[in-house]
Amino acid sequence: MKAEGEGLRHVEARSMHGARFRYFDFVMVAFVVVLLLSNVVGAEKRSFVNLPGIGPWPFGAGILFFPIAYIIDDVMTEVYGFARARRAIWAGFGALLFLAVMEWTVVRLPVAEGWTGQAAYERVFGSGWRIILASMTAFFVGDFLNSVVLAKMKIWTDGKYLWTRTIGSTVIGEGADSLIFYPLAFYGMADWPVATLGAVMLFQFILKVGWEVVLTPVTYAVVGFLKRREGVDVYDLGTDFTPFTVDT
Repeated sequence: MKAEGEGLRHVEARSMHGARFRYFDFVMVAFVVVLLLSNVVGAEKRSFVNLPGIGPWPFGAGILFFPIAYIIDDVMTEVYGFARARRAIWAGFGALLFLAVMEWTVVRLPVAEGWTGQAAYERVFGSGWRIILASMTAFFVGDFLNSVVLAKMKIWTDGKYLWTRTIGSTVIGEGADSLIFYPLAFYGMADWPVATLGAVMLFQFILKVGWEVVLTPVTYAVVGFLKRREGVDVYDLGTDFTPFTVDT
């Protein structure tokens, strides 16, 4: 596959400070939407798949869609540079925080007479601060690692071999995410024995990286489209990789 920045104007990310891009807002919104829905719809449900010769293998249901957020993070970093990806990550973190506050508040509101859905509502949305904090911590560390690794690998590879940095950054970022989230969220719970916890964590990591590999052609197509439409190929030379700012 040819380099996605071929034929475009190569620029340093810092020279694009304050620049306006046509599609960045749409990409950032997609990132936040996928992140929120993955945490609402599939964060706690445990499902399984039958593996030949192994049998049922459990996995967290959110894994089916959550990796898309990492793929979008890859696209943002590759196309717009680390600083704008960092801004989107903070937007996602803020959205997760609001989601946590809203869930906690709504679950604890007094129940109207005759309404029988409180138990189910608590089961779905009352996961507790332990899971919420685990999710937010894992997201913060994993996504930033993913973005930093991809940005640095782009410089090391001179913008070539996009697949090596999308997959390589996913291995690091998603690996950290899995190692942080599952032990912090579920270790010690009666319905999450250590063997199950380890199996879910391992299979989730494999599925996450697998999604990245399978969707590599889609990533190439989206990155190529955005770079052509934006007209630049951004490199993070001289970039300050601190996560603790939203400056671009």
